[in-house]
Amino acid sequence: MLLADVFAFGQKRKVKLYLVGGFLRDIILKRQKREPDIDFAIKNNAIAFGRKLAKQIKAGFVVLDKEHGCCRLVKKLNQTIYTLDFTDFRGKDLKDDLSHRDFTINCLALDLKDALDGKDFTSRLIDPLAGQKDLKAGLVKVAKSSAFDEDPLRVLRAFSLSAAFNFKIEKKTLALVKKKARKLSAVSFERIRDELFKILACPDSCRFIVKLGQLKILPLIVPEIEKMRGVYQGPYHHLDVLKHSFETLRQLEKVLQEHAKNQEVDIYLNKYIAASRQRRQLLKLGAFLHDIGKPDAKRRVGKKTIFHGHERIGSSITKEIVKRLKLSNDELFALQKMVFLHLRPGYMADNAGPSQRAKFRFFRDAGVEATSIFLLSLADQRSTCGRLTTKKSHLKHEKAVAGLIKEYFVKLKEKKIIRLVNGDQLMARLGLKPGPLVGKILAEIDELQALGKVKTPAEAFSAASKLLPKKKGR
Repeated sequence: MLLADVFAFGQKRKVKLYLVGGFLRDIILKRQKREPDIDFAIKNNAIAFGRKLAKQIKAGFVVLDKEHGCCRLVKKLNQTIYTLDFTDFRGKDLKDDLSHRDFTINCLALDLKDALDGKDFTSRLIDPLAGQKDLKAGLVKVAKSSAFDEDPLRVLRAFSLSAAFNFKIEKKTLALVKKKARKLSAVSFERIRDELFKILACPDSCRFIVKLGQLKILPLIVPEIEKMRGVYQGPYHHLDVLKHSFETLRQLEKVLQEHAKNQEVDIYLNKYIAASRQRRQLLKLGAFLHDIGKPDAKRRVGKKTIFHGHERIGSSITKEIVKRLKLSNDELFALQKMVFLHLRPGYMADNAGPSQRAKFRFFRDAGVEATSIFLLSLADQRSTCGRLTTKKSHLKHEKAVAGLIKEYFVKLKEKKIIRLVNGDQLMARLGLKPGPLVGKILAEIDELQALGKVKTPAEAFSAASKLLPKKKGR
């Protein structure tokens, strides 16, 4: 057992180890993490201790904060990744250290020896701030009034804890959050991103995102949303752009709940795109950002308000937000596709039935994000309830998108179509040089092949020759 190995290593070096914080809180709440993170407090020399322990148990090692004596070990054991953080006391003794932590429910400690004896340890917990009482009451309560000054990220963490456990933020703590919110701007966006995604992992994250908006905390993270406030959208909408974006997130969470029993959709949404971030969380962010380009695209043509090209503008703005939040390239591509293509399912649903050509092009352009975009489209449509919208159009949209989601998973099981001709063959036959034209012709042939309009290499070459640009003078 990993904890036993850590304890034995500490015993040999006569180092007293304490389990602290969230690991103990989660045990009390009977909450299991896919990849456990365990915090230890040591009187001093935590970095030196951690470095030696890492060599002993063959774990990864990194110094997190040299000034405050904090390091991290990462150990893979039986396909599970464990994160072990070791930190020097942030005070003269353990109780003083605990008082410097964020919220009372995390101000718990336990001698590692007591954690390993197999007995119930709750009566032996070191709990100077009555954290167990607040756990039972379901309260997120600040450890002390200076907590947000010591680490402003705690402004956001109050909400991520509230979301994770469905706890209420205590009144005095919420008042401090409002007072200290501006300090969040000094925190690195990597840390802000992690707390934001913890909130998005909650099944009803919308109510917390809305609250962050009301408290003017959300604009500190995504200042672009301020432009969305008060932007009228026309008679098909009943809300301004910002409220519509909140409502789309709320409706998306209902859509996700409706699809919870669909195993294919569930597996798809639970896929980890980067680090500990799942497609489900990314989709929620995409839902909130889908119309972020509308303020810049807004135009008045006669008596009509139009937002032509807002999806393209929104995709560009999304790129800047993704960079700020330090998301991965995979997450960038996924979010940009969600924002850029979110209107396409609606266009397909507006027709008598999506054509094979329209479906092929959508699946080609959307790639793996197709179902994310379909789910977003459902939420977007349900959030559009202006005087010109009709129940008939809503039902038509729902039916068309439901069929497209099924088709996506059917296509996943199909064998990939082998191209009839490749780029080298095209260039040799048609006398073309490498360049964008070759790719464009190949894409057209792929489409014709998928639609069953070309079936042999000869037919593919014939079709390709017709796609060549006409020479001047002819």
